[in-house]
Amino acid sequence: MSANNLNLKGIDSVLFVCMGNICRSPTAEAVFRHKATKYGLALKVDSAGTVGAHVREKPDHRSQKAGLERGYSFNGIKARKVLTRDFEDFDLILAMDNENLNDLFDIAPNHLQNKVMLFLDFAHNYEESEVPDPYYGGANGFRFVLDLIEDASDGLLEKLL
Repeated sequence: MSANNLNLKGIDSVLFVCMGNICRSPTAEAVFRHKATKYGLALKVDSAGTVGAHVREKPDHRSQKAGLERGYSFNGIKARKVLTRDFEDFDLILAMDNENLNDLFDIAPNHLQNKVMLFLDFAHNYEESEVPDPYYGGANGFRFVLDLIEDASDGLLEKLL
């Protein structure tokens, strides 16, 4: 389903998903929560990974550094793995890339797969369709991820307001 045709009335919870839940999805959680709060939206916002290798770890220090430089808080964010019940508990589940999107479709109950989309479907200012994994790169990769996430967050908020 295209983000342009999506009716987001009644959405009150969003889950952001990447592979390990230490770079991209916690950044999306921090950015989106900050921006939603600025608009006075009381939303349930969380993040998770399709792989449980980093469960209970704090976000990558480079993600935190890039986010903190722009005023985002990562307080209380710790990695966790996507659970089957997340598909019941969240209205919208946004994957950072196609690999994680496919993993989510593999574990989502058939009747709830309509909740799963790519996060960058909401971006307006970039041609990328996926948020690249910055883990093995330098600081510029983390800043670029932040740029993409801020843009997609703004686009999603436009749909919610």
